[in-house]
Amino acid sequence: MTPAIATVRADCAADPAGTLTFDLTVPAPAPAPAAVLLLRRRGAAGDRPGGTVRIPLDGSGPGRLRAVLPASTGLSEGRWDAYVEEPGSETTRTVEPGLRDLRALVDRSPDTGAASVSARVPYPTADGRLALRCWVRAPHAEAGAVVVGPAGMTVEGMLYGVAVGEGAVVEARLPGDPVRTHSFPLTPAGGPSGGFAFTLPYGPPGPAEGPVHAAQLWHLWLVPAAGAAGVRISRILDDVWSRHKSFVYPAREAAPGVLATPCYTADNDLCLRLEPGPAGR
Repeated sequence: MTPAIATVRADCAADPAGTLTFDLTVPAPAPAPAAVLLLRRRGAAGDRPGGTVRIPLDGSGPGRLRAVLPASTGLSEGRWDAYVEEPGSETTRTVEPGLRDLRALVDRSPDTGAASVSARVPYPTADGRLALRCWVRAPHAEAGAVVVGPAGMTVEGMLYGVAVGEGAVVEARLPGDPVRTHSFPLTPAGGPSGGFAFTLPYGPPGPAEGPVHAAQLWHLWLVPAAGAAGVRISRILDDVWSRHKSFVYPAREAAPGVLATPCYTADNDLCLRLEPGPAGR
């Protein structure tokens, strides 16, 4: 059996359609001809049908192997870890991230009539491994500009897979039992079909309707028509795998002793955070 690969490092490049190319640098001896790049969905889902994807590795130069993940390959939403798997070997080798050229993913504009929107962003994990953050949304509400005003946040975006109809609103939902909900008008925005806009006030009649004794994370949903199912408002159509710490907005006073801050979760979902704060800030 060919000895296992000792260390693997992968450079990643994306094209505008979302196809990802992985160029792996491997030390001698070369892996077996049937070696593959293995993508495994993190957690228990990786052991279920569809939880692993194997991509053939082809030589692209001395000490280099290439794997191509077409945009059409089905990957369910979640985080996928990358490994090299060799035939006959009982172990897999983790892949370290190299250069990532993801410029083609910035400001992607899918067809607004598409039934679903998918996005995949290679990223380095906290412990130095290569992984993919994948989203599959059907339909999808893509957040664009977020303007932090003195009394509310204004958001523009694009809606994919469904049209804005009569009675469309944006809902701020606070998870719990029961779920607390506030609704606000949604308006079609000028420009391309599918554009939308809304302003969410921080204080009454907004989420800060009373004292806030601990941090609250209000999730934002777009309801495209009266009685329709809500669509999570997120930002996934670029090269940022997690906006949780990289997109930081200023806080504003929502009510005396309550601060409001637009924010994103680690999964790039748009929220409004309310928390106790000094009055008069």
